[in-house]
Amino acid sequence: MYIPAHFAETDLVILHDFMRQNAFATLVTSQDGVPSANHLPMMLDVSKGTHGVLVGHMARNNPQWQTLATGAPVLAIFQGAHAYISPAWYEKNAMNVPTWNFMAVHAYGVARILSENELVQALYQLTDENEKSSVEPWKLELTQEMRERMLGAIVGFEITLNRVEGKFKMSQNRSQQDQCNIVEKLLKHSHGKEVAHWMSKALERK
Repeated sequence: MYIPAHFAETDLVILHDFMRQNAFATLVTSQDGVPSANHLPMMLDVSKGTHGVLVGHMARNNPQWQTLATGAPVLAIFQGAHAYISPAWYEKNAMNVPTWNFMAVHAYGVARILSENELVQALYQLTDENEKSSVEPWKLELTQEMRERMLGAIVGFEITLNRVEGKFKMSQNRSQQDQCNIVEKLLKHSHGKEVAHWMSKALERK
């Protein structure tokens, strides 16, 4: 990912938090020069490795898992909020052009296929984590019949991360006044409120 210095986010704690908040990721692999991408929920475990591990699963009918089984490099992309930025929001709008503010994290690593017991544990963890915020929490309970039918239809995997990079393009290359103006304008648009929130946090860190 192309990351100009002023848009780079290198704090691993912040990157990990972002990955948790935007856990529905795009998993990218390549087999014989042909790229493949799938959209999957991922769980982050920071207790393992230097950069953490990602755990997920996919349908056994999805051929991508066979690439994961080879130990080939993989990329998981976490996409966050984004918003159009108008030149009219700058102090001086002459010779300026529109742009797009956005946040994305790329996590690189090597995958392995989970054993059945590891997969069961991962399914319980994924369900419990996402049911926390449910109005009517549901509890996963796998009967022997369900294990035999369901587990044969999916494949679990774990990605040991060796590099995590973040691009938080939040107008850091503009003046502080321009950034404040952009926050003010974005707060007036429903699609821009989350970007405004992140921009405000970035300004506070200065």
